[in-house]
Amino acid sequence: MAIIKAEPTTGLSYAPNEELYWEREALDQEVERVFDICHGCRMCFNLCPSFPSLFNSVDEHDGDVRKLTREQTDEVVDLCYQCKLCYVKCPYTEDDGHVFNLDFPRLLLRYNAQRAKRKGIAPRERMLGNPVALGKAASKIADLANWANSVSFHRRIMQSLLGIHRDKKLPEFSKKTFSGWAKSRVSSVRATDACEVVLFHTCFVDYNAPGIGRDAVEVLERNGVRVLSPPQTCCGMPAMDGGDVDFARQQAERNVETLTPYVERGLNVLAINPTCSYMLKKEYPELVSPPLIDNAKALSAATRDVCEYLFELKKADEWSREFASSPGEIAYHIPCHLKAQNIGFRSRDMMKTIPGAKIRLVDRCCGHDGTWAMKTENFEKSMEVGKPAFDEMGEGGMMVTDCPLAAVHFEQGTGTKPLHPLQVLARAYRGEGYQDVGGPPPGLPEPEQV
Repeated sequence: MAIIKAEPTTGLSYAPNEELYWEREALDQEVERVFDICHGCRMCFNLCPSFPSLFNSVDEHDGDVRKLTREQTDEVVDLCYQCKLCYVKCPYTEDDGHVFNLDFPRLLLRYNAQRAKRKGIAPRERMLGNPVALGKAASKIADLANWANSVSFHRRIMQSLLGIHRDKKLPEFSKKTFSGWAKSRVSSVRATDACEVVLFHTCFVDYNAPGIGRDAVEVLERNGVRVLSPPQTCCGMPAMDGGDVDFARQQAERNVETLTPYVERGLNVLAINPTCSYMLKKEYPELVSPPLIDNAKALSAATRDVCEYLFELKKADEWSREFASSPGEIAYHIPCHLKAQNIGFRSRDMMKTIPGAKIRLVDRCCGHDGTWAMKTENFEKSMEVGKPAFDEMGEGGMMVTDCPLAAVHFEQGTGTKPLHPLQVLARAYRGEGYQDVGGPPPGLPEPEQV
């Protein structure tokens, strides 16, 4: 039996804008190579259900990955929820300068994209892959949509027709969108006096959680930053998850074209949702068509997570510490897609500047992972994956996470919906008490040094 070499094959491609990416034989060569390396390494055995599935299946064939059936490979792909943590942990990546050039999550995205191109995009994946269309429709009838999502009879129908688990708590829709609010307001910061940024508010904030966007604007304006919010669409990650690369590319190219004039003016683009900042930073240069690659690279370089940008203000001694109340103890969940950006725990660091804030880090995956937890076949597994995080978050303190979808899953698992770090900062600036989650606000001793 020939030995599978660990060095990249001629089939290596992680970029959907390359023709090689779509060649099935080329993909199969890379699947064999990467699966063989991962089976021998096993460092990621406890990260997600995908790896135990891979290891068990290969073991059934006496360690020969070439004997895996298509169904076994499909299972490995379907159990991956693209948290990216295996890439962070892997010692064999391009970022580590290793010759193996492994990128397990992107390899599985490639597999899923080819499979979807052969078999077509299922109705569920099309619906979940277009949250803007869903949000536009549902926000017009928000009360009715939220009621329907809470009624058992309707949820059973949804599960039967679409494969959305009937017990999965779904995000609520807002009557008023963030983009509508942003258009109707006048900034409190004069353009002649301020640094300007573009807020990539994300479709979730726009249609489901506009309050987070409003608090983001407030925090930035309190620090002398004028916020622009040009037209934008979904980052494309939901479509990528469903294998609809063509639609994801359309969304990415639309955002690149819209945001490029601001990037050319030297403005930073601040994304509220970690998944969106990850997409703009990491995926766009590989996803868009060749004529837009340079613009996508420039957008990538200009993109920041909001708290990443606030930390830069703090380092430059331009961060306001005029807080009027304190949240006290905080249980802070660090989302997987923030860790994948390798920027440090900036949201934690910014909340630490509030006097009296004590941050307890919860470094576990919540199990929601985009649309993965919503699907009938994954919901129960998602609750198992998330239980350690639920338990740690419930050990005390105000629950906080940067990921709005993670917040929905934490509410399902614990009964309490976490705040976003920007909401914590905004409330502390406004002097709002936190009696609803942690008793009366404590006194304001000196903040922790960060």
